[in-house]
Amino acid sequence: MPVYTYRCGTCGMQFDRPQKFSDQPLTRCPECGKKSLHKVYTPVGIVFKGSGFYATDHHSPSGQSNKTAEEKAEKKEKSDGKETASEKKKSETGE
Repeated sequence: MPVYTYRCGTCGMQFDRPQKFSDQPLTRCPECGKKSLHKVYTPVGIVFKGSGFYATDHHSPSGQSNKTAEEKAEKKEKSDGKETASEKKKSETGE
């Protein structure tokens, strides 16, 4: 059975109440007796784990692409004074 959080708009009292999906929402505050209760909606935390998710969903080494390894190799070649493969392509095509 889900637990719903209610807050009174008049007195500010907040409480949790387990209810069935088919139950009508509460409207009367048990503290002040006025019909000013509203459900409080809170965000739900979701954690994506395992393979099959995008790298932005779960930061793990398995989710990273091989592009980072290629970039490291290009930087190393640049520092060694060698021309990288992408630079060779640009010079050949005249860009």
